[in-house]
Amino acid sequence: MLDKVRKLLAKAEDPACTPEEAEALTAKAALLIAKYGIDQALLDARADRPQVVGNRLVELAAPYLREKAYLLHVVAAALRCRSIRLERRTADGLRVSVHLFGFESDVAGVELLFSSLLVQAARGLLREAVPGGQQPAAWRRSWLIGFGSAVQQRFAAATAQDDDPPPPGTALVLADRERAVDLAVEAEYPNVRAGRRRRLSGAGFEAGNAAGQRADLGAVRVETRPRAEVTGRT
Repeated sequence: MLDKVRKLLAKAEDPACTPEEAEALTAKAALLIAKYGIDQALLDARADRPQVVGNRLVELAAPYLREKAYLLHVVAAALRCRSIRLERRTADGLRVSVHLFGFESDVAGVELLFSSLLVQAARGLLREAVPGGQQPAAWRRSWLIGFGSAVQQRFAAATAQDDDPPPPGTALVLADRERAVDLAVEAEYPNVRAGRRRRLSGAGFEAGNAAGQRADLGAVRVETRPRAEVTGRT
């Protein structure tokens, strides 16, 4: 299933792919990721397999580290995972990584979809000209936050509009898994705190939000509740 998702996203990321084709491919990939994670959860519950939460440390590449961490947080929350942003200062500047917690099928889906959205966001930024009078880095930071915000809105809208009821017992199974993920985070980061709200000076939010709306994720069922992004420091 994940190999099929990789192939769909690879086609969506191809520069020769039209925006409409990329939207359709990304929507299909997101749908497969979401359903695969839920199906795996139900199979584990029926087979009485132990609740094993995995984790993955994702190192982010400059520039716009915090903006990329925000996008990863949005995708992780939508696909039943938790994300902890870690920051440290080095001689080379700020380093940012994100520690993902979740069941393997969910974490793998997060990584795949996040990587594809990064490609789509980078392509969108290249197409956008920074308006006159705007500081380029500040404008692009706000553009990326707008992009991530639109992705979050699409996940929420997909959940609200989904008329296809999940199999009986799904909500209870997913609630048990969510609790297991929360316990794993608490064990690793007992003193974690919510990240502070940032004030961005750039005016690119609306343009980025419009681009994120075009990165259509389709009618994907995602069992999620809004979470605050949390931050740890090393």
